[in-house]
Amino acid sequence: MTKKMKKKLIRIIISFILLALAFLLKVDNVIINDILFIASYIIVGYDIVLKALRNITRGKVFDENFLMTIATIGAFFIGEFPEAVAVMLFYQIGELFQSYAVDKSRKSVAALMDIRPDYANVYRNEEINRVDPSNVNIGEIILIKPGEKIPLDGIVVEGNSLLNTLALTGESMPRSVTEGNEVLSGCINNEGILKVKVTKEFGESTVSKILDLVENASSRKSKSENFISKFAKYYTPIVVIVAILLAFIPPLLTDTAFKTWIYRALSFLVVSCPCALVISIPLSFFAGIGASSKIGVLVKGSNYLEALANTEIVVCDKTGTLTEGIFKVRKVDAIGYSDEDLLRYTSYAENYSNHPIALSIKEAYGKDINEKLVTKTKELKGKGVIAKVESKEVLVGNEKLMAEYNINYIKSNDIGTVIYIAIDKTFAGSITISDKIKEDAYKAVKEFRENNVKKIVMLTGDREEISKKVTKELKLDKYYAELLPQDKVKKVESLMKEKSIDGKLVFIGDGINDAPVLALSDIGVAMGGLGSDAAIEAADIVIMTDEPSKLANAIKISKKTMQIVKENIVFAITVKILVLLLSAIGIATMWAAVFADVGVSVIAIINALRILRVKKD
Repeated sequence: MTKKMKKKLIRIIISFILLALAFLLKVDNVIINDILFIASYIIVGYDIVLKALRNITRGKVFDENFLMTIATIGAFFIGEFPEAVAVMLFYQIGELFQSYAVDKSRKSVAALMDIRPDYANVYRNEEINRVDPSNVNIGEIILIKPGEKIPLDGIVVEGNSLLNTLALTGESMPRSVTEGNEVLSGCINNEGILKVKVTKEFGESTVSKILDLVENASSRKSKSENFISKFAKYYTPIVVIVAILLAFIPPLLTDTAFKTWIYRALSFLVVSCPCALVISIPLSFFAGIGASSKIGVLVKGSNYLEALANTEIVVCDKTGTLTEGIFKVRKVDAIGYSDEDLLRYTSYAENYSNHPIALSIKEAYGKDINEKLVTKTKELKGKGVIAKVESKEVLVGNEKLMAEYNINYIKSNDIGTVIYIAIDKTFAGSITISDKIKEDAYKAVKEFRENNVKKIVMLTGDREEISKKVTKELKLDKYYAELLPQDKVKKVESLMKEKSIDGKLVFIGDGINDAPVLALSDIGVAMGGLGSDAAIEAADIVIMTDEPSKLANAIKISKKTMQIVKENIVFAITVKILVLLLSAIGIATMWAAVFADVGVSVIAIINALRILRVKKD
């Protein structure tokens, strides 16, 4: 409980004691009783009255503070002192409960927000200096002791340890790192002492980008939240006007006393307070975003969480999303060269590429590359690379590259990704590389089906045979193979036309090569976003690990969130309309009105917090 909440609780207790004394003493002196009632009211409700007056001066007249103030002061004027105090007291109890609920919901992302590093131990002038992470430069060496947070992204230059990545990934399994491995800010060093060379400034580091993402999530409101905001904007003035009419029109038309109708109008005002909706709906979405963050899924706004519940089509990239993205050279077919020479020329040509295929070729070669022997490297998007290696022109790529340069190549029928190589315009052979389907991909497809996803489609630049095999293995609905980046955009545009008006298309990829498609789809999901700047920047949702099934879990959370939002809207509006009618005809008293208002708010808030109980599989 926060300090502010504790102070409010103390005020509520004192006010309740004074109210109880006023009832229990029943002294003959009415003035003493009235003083107790007024003191009780001032102690518990002075802040509400001040807020109402402050908002009136700012032009914000019709809000819950105004409704509570006018209702309670009106009750004092007609001599209903106990009701006036009770209305304010129970309203404040409801507000306290709301504050507690919001605080509890915020704690759902506390572990994530706790990744912000407080300091960095940096080597300067042969000494270790503790400085603010924002004051550390790229290239400097920092020391991370056991139990400390890693303050900046970098590469381990000395030491080995196990890192706790729970706050970033939602996974409890520690990650082993040693010299040469990349480490990311926000992780916790569990064991050994690490020396790390900083590769990014704090503002560009993983932890900084994630914190910025989470802190700004609430600024992107869902349609439901915008509806409630507009609803409250028009609803509150209307009920005030109706209450005024209810207070003065009936007495003029009937023999009933003004006091009776003013009492009914004040009860009408109390129950009309839209707190249950204004608090519980945003709280539901905040809780949903918090529940998602717990499993390592960062949602950039409640609008994306709401849209996710209507997912009809899931479009997946293949490499790194459905497959492990760990390529291994399975076969080398050299023509006119030895297998080792073909691997050497190919490795040299691919030297500057970090693509998984290039890395697998260099790994198979297994020797150091003399960069001085490589000149004029040029990458042809979606086709391959051209480089001068030892004064020879080396072409490394797919069939499209061979066709473009009129190379008379021999097509391979091997299952896998086939790389063709030409040296000085002469076909020199091919290298077959294969990937492996992730175990988690099978689980993801199964759970997408369980979440009523109508169509699962795979887009890839890989060969037809490989794509067909992966589609059959995973039981996908459709695939499109041998696509260039611009082709993927066209396919997604076409698939967008196949969904219903309210349905959503979700694209899930690595967030690096698929930025145009991420932007085009209704919801762009970048997977494996741990440390990927492009993923965090381009996507609407970022999955911090390489598990596609987490998207299925996020869909489950979004559906639960929307179910609870709808329950709260229907419940709150139904109860309020019923009690408003009963207040208008004099059946519901002000006591009933205050319990209806606070009770509805409390029930709606408890219902909203159920989202935090949606647990990871």
